[in-house]
Amino acid sequence: MLFWTIIKVSFKSLQANKLRTFLAMLGIIIGVGAVISMLALGAGAKNQVMERITAMGTNLLVVSPGGDRRGGVRAGSRESLTIKDAQEIRDTIDGIAAISPLVRGREQVTYFNENVNTTITGTASTYLEIRNFEMEKGRGFTVMEEDHTSRVAILGANTAELLFKNQNPLGERIRIKNINFKVIGVLKEKGDQGWFNPDEIVVVPYPVAMKQLFGQPHLDEIDIKANTDADLTQVEEDVTALLRKRHRIMEDAENDFHVRNQAEIIDMASTFTRTFTILLGGIAGISLVVGGIGIMNIMLVTVTERTREIGVRKAIGAKDRDILRQFLLEAILISAIGGILGIVFGFTVAYAIKQFTEYQTVIETFSIMLALTVSASVGIFFGFYPAFRAAKLDPIAALRYE
Repeated sequence: MLFWTIIKVSFKSLQANKLRTFLAMLGIIIGVGAVISMLALGAGAKNQVMERITAMGTNLLVVSPGGDRRGGVRAGSRESLTIKDAQEIRDTIDGIAAISPLVRGREQVTYFNENVNTTITGTASTYLEIRNFEMEKGRGFTVMEEDHTSRVAILGANTAELLFKNQNPLGERIRIKNINFKVIGVLKEKGDQGWFNPDEIVVVPYPVAMKQLFGQPHLDEIDIKANTDADLTQVEEDVTALLRKRHRIMEDAENDFHVRNQAEIIDMASTFTRTFTILLGGIAGISLVVGGIGIMNIMLVTVTERTREIGVRKAIGAKDRDILRQFLLEAILISAIGGILGIVFGFTVAYAIKQFTEYQTVIETFSIMLALTVSASVGIFFGFYPAFRAAKLDPIAALRYE
């Protein structure tokens, strides 16, 4: 039989029982749609994570007290970082654009009858630049205000909304631990980072935070922004060597601090999102296999019902390969059409997720090509056995079949 003749006959056979054909396609439609939407969800999650990491700052190093984690516990002292450490890093290490000591803690913040429990972040004037913050209104504090332990505060977007509603907070005074702070600025909204919400903070100069709010001589963190042309790994090594020397750590001893490189954070996030995407795709792929089994079952029923037809075709000269091609092509058509409809279904689900939830979805060309390839492969794999059985039917026995 000519190839186009086989296609025409296959289409007519599928149209002869539309409900059965649709039910055979349904598993593929759901499977392909699930693969498309799940991979889109995984790609969207990766983009969101990368956006959040970038929002934290670029060319970033974060030095925190305590050594590397062992068994979930960070080794070393939690009070190992000092202002002198930050000053020495600033004055000694090449390739640093900005540096900020940091202390933080949660406190109740009040404005008349309004109050909110939020994170108080004591930093240097360079902190906003390092962490890519932008001002919605007002200004940041100056080096002079920092040095003179001025009681000035910058509010995160959510904190300002909770305390002041629709009022202008600039120039107003808030109270933290019964100490008045003058509001000089409000930060632009950044969005929840997942592990930390930068919109729910109050930023104050670190000297006033250390002396008057928290009463601690040590730092909780040192944030470092490297120059754009600097080798971030080299800066990290220089900072590590300097702090080991300052803290008089023996050559074979563990650090009492930990330096996180933004590249490490990105690598960890990429590994996590890649695993997440593969897991989602694998779960969705199971439904494709189920759809393939559905095609095989229905094609086996079809072969049984069309036994006499197969016998007639063989009796008038059709070869085994012609019967094999026809039934295999029917299975491929079912899976291919189901794959195309599944892509439309997947697009719809991905769009709905993006519109009605807080999650991003990104449909990549790779996922579409993968879905089409897998759906066609499913048709070939699960359609071959029914087609082979049809091709091997004995024409005499087939003609006698009732």
